[in-house]
Amino acid sequence: MIKTVGILMLNKLVSSAEAISHYMGRCVAWLTLAMMLLTCLIVLLRYGFDIGAIALQESVLYMHAMVFMLGAAYTFKDDEHVRVDVFYRDFSVTKKAWVNIIGGLFFLLPFTLYTAYLSFDYVSASWRVLETSPEPGGLPFVYLLKTLIPIMMISLIIQGTADILKNIGVVTAARSLINRQAKGQN
Repeated sequence: MIKTVGILMLNKLVSSAEAISHYMGRCVAWLTLAMMLLTCLIVLLRYGFDIGAIALQESVLYMHAMVFMLGAAYTFKDDEHVRVDVFYRDFSVTKKAWVNIIGGLFFLLPFTLYTAYLSFDYVSASWRVLETSPEPGGLPFVYLLKTLIPIMMISLIIQGTADILKNIGVVTAARSLINRQAKGQN
């Protein structure tokens, strides 16, 4: 009974984390369309009407940063991140789960936790002075742009933890199946 409740809570936690990543990824995906349209407008204004707008150009930069940084957890959730899978692709489901658990515990989580820790002073300093663009006519929101760094790390920590838990479930289920089969043979 307690084991079943624990599994249900674990599944709910993983589902919630994946829902957050999915929703965030779907939202920022629309920014790629906005980036394309804005880039076309910038080119039209620049070469058609000889009008330059630094703020518009920086807007494309901001949207690109948002797509990349807020979409990272979504990409990780869907297993579309860069992976050197020379051996991984041929592994069994259980071996893949072990690789994901070890990779998450020893690489992803330490990196994201450390980067989040390091980014707080950097972002805080930017917020203290409400950092703006160094370009005349640029956007006055550099501090918001820098805030994407810890947000990305936090979203990756949440999704990485969910992935580790999901893979622990895969390993546990495989072990349970092996134990049941062993008991059936005795």
